[in-house]
Order: sequence, then structure tokens, then C-alpha cells
Amino acid sequence: MKLFKQLSQLILLSFTLASVPAFAESEQQSDPWEGFNRAMFNFNDALDRAILKPVAQGYRFVMPDIAERGVHNFFENLGDVVTMVNNLLQLKPVEAVQDLSRVVINTTIGIGGLIDVASAMDIPKHDEDFGQTLGAWGVDSGPYLVLPLLGPSSLRDGVGRIPDTMIDPLNQVADDETRTALWVGKVIDKRADLLKRESVITGDRYIFIRDAYLQKREFDVNDGRIPFNSSDF
Repeated sequence: MKLFKQLSQLILLSFTLASVPAFAESEQQSDPWEGFNRAMFNFNDALDRAILKPVAQGYRFVMPDIAERGVHNFFENLGDVVTMVNNLLQLKPVEAVQDLSRVVINTTIGIGGLIDVASAMDIPKHDEDFGQTLGAWGVDSGPYLVLPLLGPSSLRDGVGRIPDTMIDPLNQVADDETRTALWVGKVIDKRADLLKRESVITGDRYIFIRDAYLQKREFDVNDGRIPFNSSDF
């Protein structure tokens, strides 16, 4: 009942936000809050270097590859639930059925999601969130925004994190200590997965990450189909 109530609230929030007038297109890629964003970026970066990155490095060092992969698969399986709901909200029934199939197969045959059996069965994996859902409904991203602890985002995507968190299966765990431990594990797993990608960052780290984030989000919202804009020529 709790999950059903949260889904109902999510759908109501979806239609409410979809009715908000879109930001001007010229603002979509802008960074009017750069002063605040750089300060928050430096705060997050210092915290990451002091705590999160060393923990992630230690985690990768002590964890056997097979165990690390199992933990990653577990959290990815839970993420497929959020993806499924957002595919439904975007009126993508085929993708939503595939997401549901992945969750059922990996949770049962895959021993609670530790083994990604669905991918071995060629069931495609999708990655959808509420920020992408709003984008699919025509809500522009708005100004770039760096969130404390959470990192790169936008005004639209920052709002989108709220309903995504509401429907995340981790949030349904009743025991506070268990729920907190799972969230910490998820953060460490995500940070460890990013370690191998850091080498591509060059120049001004803030600008590089900002531009990469905005470009990827545009790609994600359009499902890989970047709209043609004659003003770019």
C-alpha cells in the first residue's frame, strides 16, 4: 500500500510539473549560477578526495571482482524498478515490460539480483529517471545546478530526484539501520564504478564535467536522437 500511495503521488506530481512553462531554450545550456556552482563543486570535490574516493579505492582493493560485480548487479536490479516506472510515465510499454522482466528474472533466477541473468538472455537494459520523464514531456532542463553531495544536475533533474527517491525500493526498507547501510553501499558502489572513468577528465574539471553532464542528459532525454538545430551552423 505504501508503494501504491507513493506511485499515485508521483503521477500527480508528474502532471503538475509537466504543466509548468518551459524555460527559454537559450537558458538550457547556460550556467547563470556559476559562482554558487563552482563553490559547491569545490566543496564536493574536497569531500570526495578526503573521504569518498579513498573509501571507494579501498573497497575495490579488498573486494574480489566477482563479489564487486554481484553488489553492482544488486543495486542495478533495484534501479530497474525506477526505470520501469519512468518508462510507463513516458508511455513506453515495450521498454517497461522489458524492465519488469529484468527485475523478475534477476530477482529470482539471479539470486536477488546478484547475477545479471536478464542481460545474458539479451533482455535490453534501460536507464530512465524522472528528470528524463519531464524532459520527454517538454520541460527544459533549466540552469545547470551542482547539488551538495549529489553533484552535477540541473533545475529539472534536481526536482526529478525527489520522486525517484520516493519509488526507489531502498526507500521501502522499514528498518532504518538496514536502509541506511544499503544507501551507503549504493554510494560506494557508484563511486567505485566511476574510478576508471576519471582519467578522461582534462583541463578545467568544473567545465569539463558540466559540459559532459549537459550533453549526456540531452542525449538521454532524446533517447539518442539529438534534434537538428539550424542555428548551430
